[in-house]
Amino acid sequence: MSSKSSTSSSGGKDGSSNKNSKKPQYSRFSQQELPAWKPILTPGWVISSFIAVGIIFIPLGLISLSASKRVVEIMDRYDQECVPSTYRDRPLTFIQQNDDNKTCTRMLTVREQMKAPIYVYYELDNFYQNHRRYVKSKNDHQLRSKAGEDQTGDCEPEDKTNDKVIVPCGLIAWSLFNDTYSFSVKNKSIEVSKKNIAWKSDKKHKFGSDCLSKEFSDWKSEQEDLIVWMRTAALPNFRKLYGKIEVDLEANDNVHVEIENNYNTYSFGGKKRLVLSTTTWIGGKNDFLGHAYLAIGGMSLFFAIAFILLYVIKPRPLGDPSYLSWNQASRRH
Repeated sequence: MSSKSSTSSSGGKDGSSNKNSKKPQYSRFSQQELPAWKPILTPGWVISSFIAVGIIFIPLGLISLSASKRVVEIMDRYDQECVPSTYRDRPLTFIQQNDDNKTCTRMLTVREQMKAPIYVYYELDNFYQNHRRYVKSKNDHQLRSKAGEDQTGDCEPEDKTNDKVIVPCGLIAWSLFNDTYSFSVKNKSIEVSKKNIAWKSDKKHKFGSDCLSKEFSDWKSEQEDLIVWMRTAALPNFRKLYGKIEVDLEANDNVHVEIENNYNTYSFGGKKRLVLSTTTWIGGKNDFLGHAYLAIGGMSLFFAIAFILLYVIKPRPLGDPSYLSWNQASRRH
């Protein structure tokens, strides 16, 4: 009698349990019998890990900061200075008038030698390209192929004009940055190249080679700046690549910049800046990465020293059961 009951109640690892049994099928996964690595964080391992992170991250931070310091960057905010004195208190009126001359001249002084290629950026503040409606306001089929130029889905309100399809349609394309810059040094004009300023993936996959814009000419060969603009920024303050200068600029050179101040940032309280910058292996000027490495490395060394002092001053055996909560309670009583 006892043997029958024991046989029927045992499921067995071979899965031959009673069909009416509600017990789950045996598996190594459900029974948590899979091989696993369960590291024990001993003081030696913890202290060694913190020291290793500090030793690696602090030199990386110093190297990153050194590379960032070698970047030569010139920045000039011109949205206020390029408004005539008669319109200083009403810049929006000035920018909206078509008959006024929007040209202004700025002079930039080169502090250190800038070796080619020198990247020319425009920087905008308080422009929310990440707004959901703004980001959606385009049609990828229209951008990718000439065969889809009649498609205007999601492009409202910039989809048609006088019952004709706008190509390219949408708010992104029709808010294209249209300030222009012309550079000269010692009365010699400097050419700004706009070739290969857009991402290769954008040119190859997002914008078709046969897509001819009725409004902005041939995008692929003449206006890569449109492709750059169509890659929306994640933050309200951003800079985008305008072009590249392929000649060196020497220290103390005075760069004369003729600016066509066309883009309206005055209606939303935005700012416009022109940026000239060189690059290093880390990219443009950015001290954040170096400071982040130094901060993490410094904190790791601090914790390593703190744990060493704690281990030396107040040591305790590893796995001492006297520190368990119920043993502590019994000690108090």
